[in-house]
Amino acid sequence: MQITDQLNYTFQLPKPPTRIISLVPSQTELLFELGLEKEVIGITKFCVHPDHWFKNKLRIGGTKNLDLVKIQHAKPDLIIANKEENRKEDIEFLRQYFPVWTSQVSDYSQALEMIQQIGFIANRPNEAFQLIHKIDDARLAYLDLRDQQNLGPLKVVYLIWKDPFMTIGSDTFIHEMLKLAGFTNAFSDQTRYPIVSLAQIKEREADYIFLSSEPYPFREQHLSLFDFSKAVIVDGEAFSWYGSRMLSSFSYFCRLIQMIQ
Repeated sequence: MQITDQLNYTFQLPKPPTRIISLVPSQTELLFELGLEKEVIGITKFCVHPDHWFKNKLRIGGTKNLDLVKIQHAKPDLIIANKEENRKEDIEFLRQYFPVWTSQVSDYSQALEMIQQIGFIANRPNEAFQLIHKIDDARLAYLDLRDQQNLGPLKVVYLIWKDPFMTIGSDTFIHEMLKLAGFTNAFSDQTRYPIVSLAQIKEREADYIFLSSEPYPFREQHLSLFDFSKAVIVDGEAFSWYGSRMLSSFSYFCRLIQMIQ
């Protein structure tokens, strides 16, 4: 079977995989939701969901610090990676020995396409199809609720790091999820993950400062840094984890808009 990933890399997969290694936390969670309990043999140290996989599956290093020797010894018949989460040189090295499917997700349609394609190559097409429909139903239900709340456009600064402060540009999946949630990214004129100063944040005159729970673990004590705007701790996984987590993301957005009203 010939497979083409989201980077347009094509490889041969002779049969449905039975020894899968996932290099991406959100896609690891997706593999669990698709019912691949036995097929997934290895995950990264950041793949914390589901908990029993985190405790019991083979750990193959971090997303950007992979234990390539351990991966080779595990002899996977499929590796699932991501362009942003994993290093290009690691993916290229692993491609020499194993089938590597790599995702590229920066918007909603690419996220759903990723779910569909992983479902296909992992022999779970029906499960992937059902999950996609549940996610889109959740999105539409959220939009109905937001309309009922009659919230106007809210501009937010979304911070992912401290010392230095880092935010998100318009070509990121977090930006897409902010947009789907009905918020306007105050730094939409930027790309990727720009470093910004406190003064630059203040200049944007945002309605809210969203302090993400990951990758930097913002806590309540950081709220006082932003006395010029309303600062809120938000669930980073809800905004940044593409895959099955999107199903609960829209429920979280419902709670979030009720909290900030």
